[in-house]
Amino acid sequence: MVYTGHGKGKTTAAFGLVFRALGHGWKPAIVQFIKGKWKTGERTFAESLPARNIDLTIFVMGLGFTWESDDISRDRRAAQEAWQTAAALIASGEHEVVVLDEITYCFHYGFLELQSVLEALRTRPSHVHVVVTGRDAPQELIEMAELVTEMRPVKHPYEQGIPAQVGVDF
Repeated sequence: MVYTGHGKGKTTAAFGLVFRALGHGWKPAIVQFIKGKWKTGERTFAESLPARNIDLTIFVMGLGFTWESDDISRDRRAAQEAWQTAAALIASGEHEVVVLDEITYCFHYGFLELQSVLEALRTRPSHVHVVVTGRDAPQELIEMAELVTEMRPVKHPYEQGIPAQVGVDF
């Protein structure tokens, strides 16, 4: 599954699918490739889940937004480490849903080889559903996916001078 486009809601849609999977007793995993500096609501909630006996694995592997980076080589290493983690999660078959949040940016910045990711998706266990999020998903990924949703901005509060809002945007 691919959630792409320039509109808001890609990660939100992926997390909605994760909570649906949890409701069916599945064991989802999330690997966040870019987000990392902000303490998001979804991350705070996910960190509280083990105390409630809910089995959600989440890895926040990113170091923040790349356009704010002061060391691109460090970001590249973080992306590669995140991919190693994600590839192992996918191949293990232990998680019925694996979210690769914002991985598409890693292709555009040259941090990851698209063909390596496509191969892992092609050879994944048949019961493992992988969700990819991020803008400008590569055409080869779109062609391989069973479901592609493009988020398109129609109107956004930021255009009206309203900054990102706690509980709504992060």
